[in-house]
Amino acid sequence: MLRKKPAENETLTKERIIENDAGIIDLPYLVLTLILMALGLVMLFSASFPSAYNETGNSASYFTSQAIYAAIGLGAMYFVSRVPYEWYFKCSKLLYVIAVGLLVAVFLFGLVGGGAQRWLNMGFFSFQPSEIAKVALIISVASLLTKNRQRIKSSKTFFACVGALGIIAVLLIIEPHFSATIIVCLLCFIMMAIGGVNWGWFAAIGGIGAIAILALLIFGGYTSDRLMAWQDPFSYASDEGYQIVQSLYSIGSGGWLGLGFGMSRQKYEYLPEEHNDYIFAIVCEELGLIGAMLILLLFALLILRGFWIALHCTDRFSMLMACGLSTLFALQVILNIAVVTNLLPSTGISMPFFSYGGTALVMQLAQSGIMLNISRSITQRAK
Repeated sequence: MLRKKPAENETLTKERIIENDAGIIDLPYLVLTLILMALGLVMLFSASFPSAYNETGNSASYFTSQAIYAAIGLGAMYFVSRVPYEWYFKCSKLLYVIAVGLLVAVFLFGLVGGGAQRWLNMGFFSFQPSEIAKVALIISVASLLTKNRQRIKSSKTFFACVGALGIIAVLLIIEPHFSATIIVCLLCFIMMAIGGVNWGWFAAIGGIGAIAILALLIFGGYTSDRLMAWQDPFSYASDEGYQIVQSLYSIGSGGWLGLGFGMSRQKYEYLPEEHNDYIFAIVCEELGLIGAMLILLLFALLILRGFWIALHCTDRFSMLMACGLSTLFALQVILNIAVVTNLLPSTGISMPFFSYGGTALVMQLAQSGIMLNISRSITQRAK
């Protein structure tokens, strides 16, 4: 009898080790992702049904399309969450080449819309390779910073990362996709800073980059017009400033508690892109300041949980990749809010999980799948 109890404990211990060997996904991160996706679908339906009815005769057409992509994205999230993240380290070069190849294909065969060439038509659907390129860049930079850990302060490491960024950034500028260019540049430099790259190179390249971005804003055609409208939108309320003026009207009319779900007035052909880049203005109008702040709180919790996962990672590559993916979410949310509230010039940055766009939604859910897979390593135990 004295031997039986230790034997049972030993068996239970082995069972726990076997159970934990695959790791347990981070439940808070999963729940926050699902809540934001569900809220995004609901608000997309509310924001889009007037324009959907006018364009297609079906008020639910945008919602139906987005719901289909959400289902695809959930499948992608589950699949990616089961793929060991070490696979991305081994295939980082291949993933980068595929992303660059898709961006080149956009330049050669892409669809033109809204003055930009950003989409590839696959017959029964089209997608934006820029969304894939963002994730591929995160994986590539994380891989480079991991492989060069012993010489992280060297110029070779710095320029290897800048070279990976430069090719993608140039291809994005050609489209032109200015907002994506800003995001990938900020993303890459933040990851390099986290990785421990020499700060002296940041000062030199950062200064050159700031001058280049300023020149692009001033002399970049449509971007320079947006810059003028940003400085004084009400003086350009009939042309370049029209969209931001309507966005500010939408936000201001929401007050503390909003007009009520579905009761927005600006979505009735007043505010352009009300279901896309400017959907947060409709959120403010219908749910008010309190509702909008609660949604931003959910985003903040998701991003902070992502960095919590990064801090508890068991290896350098997964830590850098988790930081990169969390930073990407943070940049998109912050820049979208800044544009909608006119803190920054209009640059076409979408709101994660909320803005209409199948490619973006699928990739965002896939990114969450990668984060969930990384979180498994935190609970893994050796046999």
